Amino acid sequence: MASTIQVRVDDDLKMKSDMLFKDLGTDTTTAIRMFLTQAVANNGFPFEIKRNTVYYSPYAAMTEEEMLAKLEKSRKHGEEGKYREADAVISDMRSKYGL
Repeated sequence: MASTIQVRVDDDLKMKSDMLFKDLGTDTTTAIRMFLTQAVANNGFPFEIKRNTVYYSPYAAMTEEEMLAKLEKSRKHGEEGKYREADAVISDMRSKYGL
């Protein structure tokens, strides 16, 4: 026996998801079935769920005093040889994030 699930979604979301799944060689119904199958197989969402809240941002505004302290620490590390070449850092980032 098969059950039917009805879900109301915004027209724009439906259109975009239909186009996406068509480009991926499937349809929205099959994609939803795949999602449900993976949710059961993973015993939860088949992807990571995160809050949008950022608890710490390295880009938050700093006071002039904080900035000068960080620059001083950076200079000391440089003098002590505690640094990495930019190419090595970029290579690590590309590996980590698949760039």
